[in-house]
Amino acid sequence: MKRTADVVIIGGGCMGASVAYHLTRRSITDVVLVEREKLLATGSTGRNAGGVRHQFSNEANIKLSLESIRLLERFADEVGQSIDFHQDGYLFLLSSPASVDVFRRNVALQRSLGVDVEWLDAADALRLAPGLDATGVIAATFCARDGIADPNGVTMGFAKAAQAAGAAIERDTEVVSLRVDSGRIAAVETTRGTIETRAVVNAAGPHARAIGRMAGLDVPVDPIRRHIFIASSNPEPKNAEPRTNNPEPGTRKPEPDWPHSRIMVIDFDTTFYFHREGAGLLFGMGDPDETPTFDMTVQWDFLPKVIDVAVRRLPALADASVSHAWAGLYEMTADGNPIVGPAREVGGLFLVNGFSGHGFQHSPAAGRIVADLIAGRDPAFDVTPFALERFARAKARATGERYVV
Repeated sequence: MKRTADVVIIGGGCMGASVAYHLTRRSITDVVLVEREKLLATGSTGRNAGGVRHQFSNEANIKLSLESIRLLERFADEVGQSIDFHQDGYLFLLSSPASVDVFRRNVALQRSLGVDVEWLDAADALRLAPGLDATGVIAATFCARDGIADPNGVTMGFAKAAQAAGAAIERDTEVVSLRVDSGRIAAVETTRGTIETRAVVNAAGPHARAIGRMAGLDVPVDPIRRHIFIASSNPEPKNAEPRTNNPEPGTRKPEPDWPHSRIMVIDFDTTFYFHREGAGLLFGMGDPDETPTFDMTVQWDFLPKVIDVAVRRLPALADASVSHAWAGLYEMTADGNPIVGPAREVGGLFLVNGFSGHGFQHSPAAGRIVADLIAGRDPAFDVTPFALERFARAKARATGERYVV
């Protein structure tokens, strides 16, 4: 392992890999990316649903989406990796007047920034998402350029391109401390030795607070467990007529009554969401009772609570089987917005943390911004809404992100 580097990046998920990639594009190639696991993208990156959307309530997040999705659309040509990107859209279902009011304001903001968002009624939603039960839906929004991409493909694309340009990637290497001299980063201590450096990027996802403490800095990010379930259709729905033992030749098994495309459907008021995953269905929902934890054990007693909500919106799930499930960690901040930029209290420390469930989709732009800041370039992006210091202001939460799913 190298003993000196211009930049050390802590965290080998999509965010750290993006920073590494963009640094090498700015001719900063003396870079070491440190990942404590044996493989990249095995933390939060590898456990998310892969969603990518323009539909946010905060202007800065919408701008991150605009830049990020432009790169994802040309990722194979520019970065050199296939990412299985399906732009079948995001459909938000709104069931309360309060939600409709929020979305009306935010759709106007999104459109003002050039995002093509449609305002729909329940009948329109049904046409876009067959099998949906739109009872109680009073409005919906849809953006066709939103979609689903492969988090592992994005991470490995960034990492391989950075490595080919000269960056070093050290797996199975844990950071144990940061050395700060006279208020500035001086070195990174790892389980495999010390790397002297003048610049460190904290891209440690849900572990961002622990890395910050090594430099005497509080990074207010909490790990919150989120579950994802995969359902497969049963060959015999509960209320189906008995089938003959000798079906006619060429007879195909009936398709489940859920969308054939990979459209992401989100019931905003409950946070229940789903999209097609192969022949099955990926779905999940936030747990309002979840408290900060690093435990990623699947809590199967949470599944009935999800199903109770799910079958009201997608009745076919009542006849489906949950084939498997996993849990990952959101890196949450108090206002749902990330922390991006230099740490004013510690020279040479850069933060790219707390994306509150939308880190994967914003990693292309966020990595570019951090790389520009390290390189001394103007990032052409106002990171003031993402400054660490905002949490000292009383209005920080009020101006945060409303679309945390």
